[in-house]
Amino acid sequence: MMADTGNVRNNEAEGRYELAVDGQLAIAAYDRREGALVFTHTQVPEALEGQGVGSRLVKAALADARAQNLKVVPLCEFVAAYIERHPQEQDLLALDAPG
Repeated sequence: MMADTGNVRNNEAEGRYELAVDGQLAIAAYDRREGALVFTHTQVPEALEGQGVGSRLVKAALADARAQNLKVVPLCEFVAAYIERHPQEQDLLALDAPG
């Protein structure tokens, strides 16, 4: 279980990971492709900025991708920067990214 990532849920119908904090919703949107999650954008409400909410969200999303044996294509700058800062996540990168 992802203890330190709180209640991040994968809303597959909407194609996004969600993290509710103080009644506000941070999201990491993705497109599901063959064997990969393509992260398109991350959105954190202004009131939650600077509290590590986005990082918690991305950490949980990457853990979920790993659990599903999926690769990650970080089109979103935030996700790309997170992966760059966390070398242990870099094996998730889809080197032969489609599109």
